[in-house]
Amino acid sequence: MHTAMTTTEIFLLAMLIIFSIPYLVWRLCDTNYYAPLVVVQIIAGILLGPGVLGSAFPDYYKFVFTPPVIQSLNSIAWWAVMLFVMIAGIELDLPKAWEHRRESVITASMALGTPLLFGCVAALGMLSYSGWIGPNGKDWQFVLGVGMACAVTALPILILLMENLEILRQPIGQRILRYASLDDIAIWGVLALILLDWTRVGRQLGFLVLFALAAWGFRKLMARLPERDRWYVSLIWLAACGFAADWAGLHFMVGAFLAGAVMDAHWFDQEKMDLMRHHVLLAFMPVFFLSTGLRTNWGMGGSAVFIAAAVLLVASVTGKLLGVQIAGKILKWQPGEASIIGWLLQTKALIMIIFVNILLDKGIITNETFTAMLLMAVASTMLTVPAVAPKLRQVKELIFRTS
Repeated sequence: MHTAMTTTEIFLLAMLIIFSIPYLVWRLCDTNYYAPLVVVQIIAGILLGPGVLGSAFPDYYKFVFTPPVIQSLNSIAWWAVMLFVMIAGIELDLPKAWEHRRESVITASMALGTPLLFGCVAALGMLSYSGWIGPNGKDWQFVLGVGMACAVTALPILILLMENLEILRQPIGQRILRYASLDDIAIWGVLALILLDWTRVGRQLGFLVLFALAAWGFRKLMARLPERDRWYVSLIWLAACGFAADWAGLHFMVGAFLAGAVMDAHWFDQEKMDLMRHHVLLAFMPVFFLSTGLRTNWGMGGSAVFIAAAVLLVASVTGKLLGVQIAGKILKWQPGEASIIGWLLQTKALIMIIFVNILLDKGIITNETFTAMLLMAVASTMLTVPAVAPKLRQVKELIFRTS
């Protein structure tokens, strides 16, 4: 039977697995409280990878996930994640952050800086053992990359979780978006620094100069276009920025973020933008989660990977909560407020997964480190709603505070 099936048929079989298994688990097990569908899809991607399904059923794994099928899945995943990152860039609320700049800068810097420091310490410990740093990684790149992975806040998933908690459009939700927006800029700035290639620094600087000029012209054009044309032109702009950034050696994801960051959210209808984000999550991102799962590796032994994941999780969560607590003391927040904001800001999945995918692509980390950080991202995201929901019920008045 196997030899009679074409690559197209095997590809569609893989797509059937990708979309059906996570949905059935999510719906039948009613996991939405602690694991929304997107988190179940990430977990399913890990389980369907070589470390679990590949070990348990190697023949079937090799039959379904052949090199042509994997290449096809990766192509869909690349475009899906570029769309997703562009939307995250568009949704940055920088004018609001500037309007409340003292509060926003203090909170964002503490929420990013403290877990970054804790993560760097954990990374230094990992450097004491072989097998964690990638073949192309320098020590400082590894330490800063792992530290930033511990500090990341996943803005798109944060939006999804706050929608589920019914606080997204409330004052506290808008405040949290401001803090996450500033951190998002810092995350991509640090990534660009890590990826800076001194052998191609002229090309990279040239890209940044040309991008600034092109962005000026692009903004002028977009301001004059009707909204229906803006959607289509934004996709052309996305492809161009992704190509140029990758050609310069920065990575196409950096280009995708920059493509979105220079666009104004008010150019697009908010409801349509929400729908587009949901549709990308629904129709395309599950393929990215599966392609991510295919890259997991337990070669150092499951125990070492799980120990590393646990250490990184502790560094990430405690660092984020402590940093926001410090900000709350400085800004004289009400009791309980810092805890709610800290837990929501430590949501990791998606943006952190994208971040570490890039580090793996560039050979800065190994597959084992990638797997440990992927487990950390899933665990931290699953902790968020169970930690926050009871606190919100206890302090409902905090939802309506504007600063």
